Amino acid sequence: MTDLQKRIIEELKVKPEIDPREEIRKSVDFLKAYIKKHSFLKGFVLGISGGQDSTLAGKLAQIAADELKEEQGSDEYKFYAVRLPNGIQKDEEDCQDALEFIQPDETYTVNIKPAVDASEQALRGAGIELSDFAKGNEKARERMKVQYSIAAMKSCVVLGTDHAAEAITGFFTKHGDGAADLMPLFRLNKRQGRQLLKELNCPEHLYTKVPTADLEDERPMIPDEVALGVSYEHIDDYLEGKEVPEEARKQIERHYLNSQHKRHTPITIFDDFWK
Repeated sequence: MTDLQKRIIEELKVKPEIDPREEIRKSVDFLKAYIKKHSFLKGFVLGISGGQDSTLAGKLAQIAADELKEEQGSDEYKFYAVRLPNGIQKDEEDCQDALEFIQPDETYTVNIKPAVDASEQALRGAGIELSDFAKGNEKARERMKVQYSIAAMKSCVVLGTDHAAEAITGFFTKHGDGAADLMPLFRLNKRQGRQLLKELNCPEHLYTKVPTADLEDERPMIPDEVALGVSYEHIDDYLEGKEVPEEARKQIERHYLNSQHKRHTPITIFDDFWK
């Protein structure tokens, strides 16, 4: 194991092995503790995409909300699931299956396409033509903006789905899906997230489906592993301290080093990165 691999594992707090029940309890207790500490907060908001990560985070949030209701003797604690399609979503059936599994207190659907198109048009009017990749980031940021608007009106916190296999590669949009108040999946890799969903009796097809961010119009439903140039199997092995093929190791570490800015709070004059 290289020194960099050791440092990354320590930074992202990944365990080589987990007890799924213990990790479910840890995430649920984390969510509940934050709400209890801030008496004005009444629950959680999260966008549900139909993929593994939002399905898991959503289920954990609903468990936390249900336990808060019982413990606090109040029905005011809720989990709000938000569907955020860009027009018609190709895997909408999976989204509905995820909602059926989660059983959220309330569900909202907000079509982000008119807002994204309006933003693209306004930028074009100013002389800025967005690339397909940049427009994909517009979608991610619009989705997060909607979640914060709902959270503001419901006195809630916004949850994020960032996990170790995503964090190490920087495979998220800065100030988009990377912006949230609480990250209940932090410390888990992709493989471990599947273990938690299996323990929670999630429908298998929701955690065995090919992961995709589906942000680019010109490359719809492109698998994450194609975009990253490395498999989640190798990323997970790397995060668990195992040996991986040399080319995979180089690609993972390249992603990590190139995406440092995404895992850092805004830079101030007191930061030493430039000294």
